[in-house]
Amino acid sequence: MKQKKSVLLLTQSGIVAALYVALTTLLQPIGFGSVQCRVAEALTIMPVYLPASIPGLAVGCFLSNLVGLSTGANPAGVLDLLLGTAATALAAVLTYALRGARLGKLPLAATIPPVVINAVVVGAELYVVYGGLPLLTHIALVGAGQAVACIGGGLLLALALENSGAARRL
Repeated sequence: MKQKKSVLLLTQSGIVAALYVALTTLLQPIGFGSVQCRVAEALTIMPVYLPASIPGLAVGCFLSNLVGLSTGANPAGVLDLLLGTAATALAAVLTYALRGARLGKLPLAATIPPVVINAVVVGAELYVVYGGLPLLTHIALVGAGQAVACIGGGLLLALALENSGAARRL
């Protein structure tokens, strides 16, 4: 029975990672750079419903950043492989911790960690890589894209999971 549960958790984590990579790769032009909106970040709401998504998000972010690095789309390169992945992992853990804080049936508070953490970390990465703009401008630009993906997209995903009944089955 324990082995069956481990296989299930690994499969769930792998599916989240694969979805993250597929969305980021498909929409690569808007997922990297000083002005970005990584649509796959809508999946950062998943730790509310599926704890196995925590490592899936981290692996998906790492692989997406690796693909971006290999194609030249990721200007932060190796820095993003390490810090971007760590930021996503930390945000996923905090999202899980906030899973019970709800506005009605929506986990609004759980959408905040990936916005704030990635805005600061990725904004700082881009400041180091690009310079030019002030640090706070880079943070604000990344934060705006994160808000669209994580709050907008994440809450739409949460609403779909809640209304379809899938949230109870996860």
